Amino acid sequence: MRVALYTETFLPQINGIVKVICLTLEHLQRCGVEAVVVAPEESIDSYAGATVIKVPSMRNPFYPKGRVGIPNADTLKQIAAFDPDVMHMFHPSFTAFRGQHFARRLNVPTVASFHLDLDHAINFYRFKPISSVIRRLMVWEFNRSDLALAPSPRVQQQMLDLGIREVGLWRRGVDANKFHPRLADAAMRNRLSDGHPDDRLLLYVGRLAPEKQVDQIKTVLERVPGTRLAIVGGGALEQDLRKHFCGLPVTFVGHLVGDELARAYASADVFVFPSAFESFGLVLLEALASGLPVVSSKVGGAPHVISEGRSGYLFEVNDVDGMVNGVRHVLRDPATLPAMRLAARQDAELHSWSHIMDELVHCYQAVVATHRVPIPQTAAQAVF
Repeated sequence: MRVALYTETFLPQINGIVKVICLTLEHLQRCGVEAVVVAPEESIDSYAGATVIKVPSMRNPFYPKGRVGIPNADTLKQIAAFDPDVMHMFHPSFTAFRGQHFARRLNVPTVASFHLDLDHAINFYRFKPISSVIRRLMVWEFNRSDLALAPSPRVQQQMLDLGIREVGLWRRGVDANKFHPRLADAAMRNRLSDGHPDDRLLLYVGRLAPEKQVDQIKTVLERVPGTRLAIVGGGALEQDLRKHFCGLPVTFVGHLVGDELARAYASADVFVFPSAFESFGLVLLEALASGLPVVSSKVGGAPHVISEGRSGYLFEVNDVDGMVNGVRHVLRDPATLPAMRLAARQDAELHSWSHIMDELVHCYQAVVATHRVPIPQTAAQAVF
């Protein structure tokens, strides 16, 4: 089988979508499935045996650090030469929009997977006047595919409610061997705590962007004595956050990857995640697999992977009191934290990437076996 993947973000960028694409490519390589990636020209040349077909790009007007890919006639020639059996669109975008056009030209079935909560993102960044148009375009793009895939039952229902047909479930997972409690490390804890390893160590991992609302963790530090915070990641808000947390016990660690990242998770006490919206939140499973109780807002897949009161606590978006209480509950007595660490690991072991990626390959096989050419529909008809 040959698969062409379309994405608007790829390495060297680091985000949740890129993580999933890389894991997909690694699994396809292990399964003997050939793949190519269609991505903006700033991307790397190849990954896990898959060549990257680079396309011209422009700055994303809604997200300045992102790019918008513009596949062209040369892209179509390269795709035709690869001769894919199926095309996978990683969230409808302009790159995927052109990919759908190529799929119809070549009579190739398509799968589209949900990775970005555009509706919440548009409202959060105050683009509400265009939200209805964006929503209709998204629905139209998903419905052009032979199969749409949601990352969680919650998102699956949201997609169905919007009018997207044929929505399957492609859950998110974790490499439970890579992220493991055994990687807890005294030197890493000393680094994360800035030389105060006996304090209760809170951890945040992710981009430092407005929607992550990392600034809200300040209230936890102020109201829960003996806590410190380690922030792993970088982004546009780093300097603002340094000023925001000035004078508080906060360590800005920067980007960590591979074994260093896994050791950071395993060496902390509580993972805190106050994000305003998520498509899923892969970091939640990485934390749980590392034996780290999670206190998270009710976003993305959080309600489906966190057992309330067992492996962590959930709170409504912007409920800072709820976040504070969650951290307090985890740290309330010496026996609670070890018990929740064990439960976190047990919950994470239910979400193996290997099994989940096998499900994706089965989806590819199913759409190839049942592909039919859809009735043409114009974007104008879908939007207006």
